[in-house]
Parts: sequence; structure tokens; C-alpha cells
Amino acid sequence: MASSLGFHILGPLEVIANNARFTITGLRRRTVLAVLLLTPDRVVSVDRLVEAVWSGTPPTTCRNQIAICVAGLRKVFQEAGCHEDVIVTAAPGYMLASGDHRIDAVEFAARVESARHLAQDQRTAEAASLLREALSLWRGTPFADTSSSRLQEEASLLEQQWLNAYEQYAELQLELERYSEIVSELSGLVQEQPLREHARAILMLANYRLGRRSEALGLFRQARQNSVDELGLEPGKELQELHAAMLREDPSLLPTSTASVSLNTDIPAGSGEARLPADVPSFVSREEELASLDALLEGGPDVGSAAVGLITGGPGVGKSALAVRWAHRVAQSFPDGRLFADLTRTGDGEESVSAMLARFLRALKTPENEIPADPRGRAELFQRSVAGRRVLVVLRGVRDLRRVQRLIPASGTCSVLATSSYNQSSPARVRLRLDALDTRSAVELLDALVADHRVRWEPAAARKVVRYCDNLPLAVSAAAARLTAKAHWSVSHLLARLRDPLHRLDELSHGGPPGIRDSFDRGYSGLGPDAAALYRRLSLWDTPELDVWSGAALMNIDLSSAENLMEQLADAALLETWGRRPDGLFRYRLPSLLALHAREYADFHDLSAAGLKLPYPSAI
Repeated sequence: MASSLGFHILGPLEVIANNARFTITGLRRRTVLAVLLLTPDRVVSVDRLVEAVWSGTPPTTCRNQIAICVAGLRKVFQEAGCHEDVIVTAAPGYMLASGDHRIDAVEFAARVESARHLAQDQRTAEAASLLREALSLWRGTPFADTSSSRLQEEASLLEQQWLNAYEQYAELQLELERYSEIVSELSGLVQEQPLREHARAILMLANYRLGRRSEALGLFRQARQNSVDELGLEPGKELQELHAAMLREDPSLLPTSTASVSLNTDIPAGSGEARLPADVPSFVSREEELASLDALLEGGPDVGSAAVGLITGGPGVGKSALAVRWAHRVAQSFPDGRLFADLTRTGDGEESVSAMLARFLRALKTPENEIPADPRGRAELFQRSVAGRRVLVVLRGVRDLRRVQRLIPASGTCSVLATSSYNQSSPARVRLRLDALDTRSAVELLDALVADHRVRWEPAAARKVVRYCDNLPLAVSAAAARLTAKAHWSVSHLLARLRDPLHRLDELSHGGPPGIRDSFDRGYSGLGPDAAALYRRLSLWDTPELDVWSGAALMNIDLSSAENLMEQLADAALLETWGRRPDGLFRYRLPSLLALHAREYADFHDLSAAGLKLPYPSAI
């Protein structure tokens, strides 16, 4: 008897049990199962299921019919040999418990993420192989056998993920110098997606390196014609710069294996560049902050320490984007390597730091058999490898700089730039606290990311959209991704969808890289029990402005204890300080997106269990 099931949504919906395929009958049941599979192990409200099934025109018996669909699905799973609870009831709806079951979309995302880490470790061939495995999971258009408009939107976002992964795969093939394979595999995609400029750029470069200069230039002419006809715009910067470089036969277009390198060092040029993420495609404002970071170019104060910069700020405020933009801008000042470590998911424990040291050493071309097994040996070898050289280390998501000291070069010729959502007392030459963008800059970012004129056509709606995003660059980027994926949407249509606080975080968490909800989740997961409880209970307040009295009343504690908890939330960037009251007590502010996030957690913890009514934060 089957104990686990396989769920396939990257194509027509199907269930696998005992190597046999089960087609879920009934349009409504397929829709309910598909919605649950999109967010496994997370509760989906009955209201959201109703919306997906009936697209805004539900019958009066809709909730009962959803319950009937769930009961029918449970029966199908039992008949397939799975007698455990796959779909569980959890207020305010249902949750698909993934357990040992396989979901192809989850496997796809996991393999893409693993491939990204392999690529960062310069294990290019392995990364390319894993991406090919991930892409092979696709069997066709997701949810093609459903009629739900909500699922069609989700299908569009999933296909964007597929396109992104395919482009990543093509980039790795380019690095492996498999140009013929790229041309044969990518030509069809470029014909089907004529406005996908990055894919076309990869295809142009592959043709150029094969000696097919005329074909490469012809691809640009096609791109220009398509862009002018469809959008009334010239091709983007990437294609135009590549075209110009081909016309002048720029040597930088040659593969690394044939390009000449001249450095007074035994570390290859750009050896650490592979570690650094790509530059942020659309970046606005922050010119003063970028100029402040230039103080790190002077190196450390003495031979025993690197110059350290620290960027702090709330989730989604653009700390990583600023760090990466500056690192690319000053890359020539660090010819011996630019190293990057993402600690947001791995943490800063000894095991994680040791693994990151091994990655750094590989990036600096240390032979695998010379990398010590013990953390201390790795740290000592790393320090010897960077001593006296110009190396930049970028550390993303540092909770405590003291815990990652082994990743910081003890050489005054090096520099370190760290980002953190937590206030820290560690010394730093440059210390920046980022806030959300002003409205003008946020609208400028939205316009730059959407890459057509929709934002300029509706400036008033655009200003309201970014206000619903709290002017956070990450949330604005998510809103832009929605508009890009839905070319027929106007800005006003997106605005109407964001007005509903019940679904606002959902709208800003669709597809692509980890979104604003994930960013908030990381901050919440680091809280102690009492601080987490206060954060949840703050969603009871109708106004974003709070004070210590608010916290004391919600937690039934004294003012001093309440202030300590609220300061913990402020240190974790889950609460903003907002000046002082006349009596000297601090005032705080809970931005609207954080308030919605707190409400989501409150729904499933002590407040709802106590029967308290939790109003959603007021709409703007």
C-alpha cells in the first residue's frame, strides 16, 4: 500500500501512487487541490479557495461545496493507499501537509536553489546538470486542465520561474563553452519569447563565439524590430551594449579561457567575482549612501584589520541591493577577488561559517585537497590567502558580526561590507541605517522595473501602489513583477487588488525569488517567545502608532518590561521607533505590511485561541 504520493502541477494536474497515475476528476476538486499544492504546509483560507473556484461569483452554498471537494480529495487519497491526513483542517481553512509526499514544483524550486549554490562554489558542470534535471520536471503548461482565472495567473508566474531557470542554465552552458548546445536549445525559446532580452543576449554571444558574427548581429536586428513594433521602444541596455561590443569586436566578449590576464598576483582576475551576485538591474536613489561607502576603499586602519562597513535596516528596505551595487561599482579597486556570503538561510553558526570559508578558499583557487577539514585550519588558510591583497568580502544577513569574525580578513588591504536587519554594537568604519524610499523614488523604481509606459500613464495609481508597498524596494519589485507577468493589467487593476488587506501579502509574494513575506518571516523566527507574542498582538491596534502603554496593555506587564520587548522588536527591524511622547516614553510605529504579517501569525496563535477579534489594519 502506498504511504506517500506524488503531486504533479508542472503540467496537467495528476497524482502518482504506486507508480500509477490518478487523474483528479471534477473541475472544482482539481482547482482546490491545485491551490493547496501551491503553498504546501501553509493554511489556505476557505475564502481564497472560493475565489479560485468561482472567480468572484460564488453561490450561497460555496463553503459547503469546498468542504465536499476536500472530503472527495481525501477519499481519493485513501483509495490510492494513503491513509494519513494529507489535507488537514486548520482555521481559517485547509492545509496540505507535504510530509513524505513529493510535489514537483517544490522539487523544481529546491533543485534550482541548489544549482545556484553549486554555481557560487564554481561547480559549474554540476550546477548545469542539476538545472537540467529541474527543467525536465516540466510536462507542459501548469493548470491547463482548469478554468480558474486565479490558477491561470499562478501558471503565468510558474512559467516565469521556468524561463528564469532556463536562462540560468543557458548562462552556465555559456560558461562551460557549450556554444553549439546553447544555439540548438535556445533558438526555439527566443522565437517563442521574442521580448525575452536576456535569453537573446545569451544566444547572440554563443553565436558570436562560434564565429557566426552575422547571425549574432541578425538576432539584434530582430530584437530591435520586435521591440519597436510591440512596445514602441528601443531594445534594453544589455542588448544595445552587447551589440555595440560586437561591432567593435571587443576582446571582453571572448571566453575566459582565451582572454588575456595580466595581474601581479597568483590569484586569477575576477576569481571572487563568481561569488558576487549580478548587479541590480534597476537601482534608484541611495547616491549619498553609495558615496559614504567609498570610505571603505582606503582599506583598514592597520595591517591587522580590514575596513568594515555595516548596512542595517528593516526587511525589504534594499540593504543587499545597495551592497551589491556598490561592490560592482568599485570592483576594479579589488582586483584580487570579490567574495560574497549569504547568511540569511544558513545562519552564522560555526558549521555555517566553516562551510563558507571552504567556498571562499575554492573561489581563491585553493586546490580541494589543500582545504583543511577543521574550521580553525580553514580560517588560518583564508587569512594567509588574502594577506596583503585587495579583496572585498560582502556578507549578507549577518545577525552578529562577532560570530562571523573568521570571514573577516585580518589585513588592512581588504574591505568588508555586511548587511543586517539587527542593530549591532560591533565597530565599523561606515555605518548606514537604510529607510524605505521616498514616494518619488519608489515610483521611479516601479517604472524602471516594469519597462513599459504603464506606470507613466497612471502616476496617481502608481503612487498609491508604492504606498501599499510601504515604499519598500522589495515589495515594489514584487508589484513590478506582477505587472510584468500580467502585461494586460493596468496599474489601477493592480491597485484594486492591493486594496484588500486579506490578500495584499499574497499579491506581493507571487513567484520569483523569496519575497516580502519570507523576509518578514526571517525576522520573526529570530524572536524570543515573549517578543513574538507581542508582535502578534500588535495587530490588534487600529493605528500604526504605538507606545509602551500599548505593549504593557497587550501583554499585561509593567512598562519597563514592555519597553524591553518593544526594543527587541525594534532591534529586529519589526517595529520602527517614532520619537518620544511628552512624558518621555518612546513611541513606535508598525508599518502596514508588517501589521498584516503580524496578523497572519496572530490568526494561528494565542489571540485567536482566546477568542479575541483581530481587525485587519486599516487600508490606506
